[in-house]
Amino acid sequence: QAMEREVIAAFGKGEPDEIMSSAFKLKVTREDIHTLRNLRWLNDEVINFYMSLLVERNKKEGYPAVHAFSTFFYPKLISGGYKAVQRWTRGVDLFKQELIFVPVHLRVHWALVVIDVRKTTIKYFDSMGQKGDKICETLFQYLQEESREKRNLELNFSEWTLHSMESHEIPQQLNGSDCGVFMCKYADYISRDKPITFTQNHMPYFRKKMVWEIIHQQLL
Repeated sequence: QAMEREVIAAFGKGEPDEIMSSAFKLKVTREDIHTLRNLRWLNDEVINFYMSLLVERNKKEGYPAVHAFSTFFYPKLISGGYKAVQRWTRGVDLFKQELIFVPVHLRVHWALVVIDVRKTTIKYFDSMGQKGDKICETLFQYLQEESREKRNLELNFSEWTLHSMESHEIPQQLNGSDCGVFMCKYADYISRDKPITFTQNHMPYFRKKMVWEIIHQQLL
């Protein structure tokens, strides 16, 4: 109940630019938090903060090592090629990670690409069942360049599996507004190596939970 009260307060009236949480060199304002209200579209700030929380949690014993790119990574890669994002991995060895998350924004829709370094797979998760084969290919090319640049090693395409998850393989949204929450929760479950078992019905609860987690900078 105390949690419920905090969430209600966060959704309440106040200065839109009031900072509700700051960590990971990111800030989340009251206005950002309000995108977590039912049927609103999540914005970059909320998604990037949540992804950072996942990465932070996964530094603990017993979790796979995760790297999450910011939502601004993919558009930059598309517009400027490898050179434009080469510096994004300064101080990070992608090939020592077990999972790499790439949030992808398709104009009015969020999807997630999961690069599983352990299993040499690149999978596209879309809560509207759209195909992302092209996106997987683009990210494989990025990995190839990264491997050449940072390790002087060629990645062998034949060893990798690229796959767009089918709509029957993963939970699907039943409205036009929950794609961002679906994407964040795909990442949450995958980062714990858990089967993805949630449904559309969990969305209102997940939204509130995310508000609490962002404000407290810890995952429940």
